Amino acid sequence: MTLQPGSLRGARVLVTGAGGFIGSHLTEALAREGCEVVAFLHYRSDGSRGLLEEAAPEVQRQIEYVAGDIRDAERVRDACQGCQVVFHLAALIGIPYSYQSPRSYLATNVTGTLNVLEAVRAQGVGRLVHTSTSECYGTARTVPMTEEHPLRAQSPYAASKIAGDMFANSYASSFDVPVVTLRPFNTYGPRQSARAIVPTIISQALAGDSVRLGNTSAVRDLLFVDDTVAAFMAAAVASDVCGQTIHVGSGEGLAIAELARRILERCGLSECEVVADSSRLRPATSEVDQLLCDPSLARQLLQWTPTVDLATGLDRTIAYITEHMSDYRPNEYAR
Repeated sequence: MTLQPGSLRGARVLVTGAGGFIGSHLTEALAREGCEVVAFLHYRSDGSRGLLEEAAPEVQRQIEYVAGDIRDAERVRDACQGCQVVFHLAALIGIPYSYQSPRSYLATNVTGTLNVLEAVRAQGVGRLVHTSTSECYGTARTVPMTEEHPLRAQSPYAASKIAGDMFANSYASSFDVPVVTLRPFNTYGPRQSARAIVPTIISQALAGDSVRLGNTSAVRDLLFVDDTVAAFMAAAVASDVCGQTIHVGSGEGLAIAELARRILERCGLSECEVVADSSRLRPATSEVDQLLCDPSLARQLLQWTPTVDLATGLDRTIAYITEHMSDYRPNEYAR
């Protein structure tokens, strides 16, 4: 079928990384939109669907599940068959682990992305929405950061994502593959693990009387997951975006120390102590001190703006983690 302008309804779409944090929210939203959704999940022997297990049963029943590995080119190509849109979110994302096992990031984030690009090219998919990260920039040289900001890999994770992005750009130029790259800044919300800053603050605060953090002066641009999902869906149907890289962020920066203060206040735990923990610091020259998005291009090309303010987003995330504290092990993560 041909996509109707501005609409995904009825389209057959593939989501790689569908069992992950953003991927599960996106998959659920696409199903509710009336898409024929194929969820590409990392194979697990227990048949788990990852975070999609938390979707409403009626939504789960609408989804077609494909278990595989993004590093398996044939499996990826087969999953893309008949799809009008592919959303590529499958990736290794933990920065600390990338220092320990960089080769695995190369295999998943670079070779995996190449497999998706080749599959989209071979199967004649109408649009590929590829996922980047603000970590590609390293510490901001100028703020707010436009899409023209220089790239600087300050971790093996960032290097792998830059390489994947360059492959996406090259396939748009070399083979006319219809790919648009979205570069989210710091997405947060329900289902996110304590690997990330917002849930690690919340879960530590709820679990004890102190919150141990690394670089509290670092500034981040925070965006609620529902807004990130809306940007992905807009990118799938927007005109004149193929070959573009587009920021997805709030355009507002907040230091981690202030973020912690606001979270503790909203949790009713203002007396909880924030403790500096050197074990949670990145290597000195790998620390990214400031990331602050200029979302102007997203407003222009995607007709997209965030709708969930920080206070509302934090309240929703606190409520979720409070209800699911048994799933959180906040002290197992380095930062």
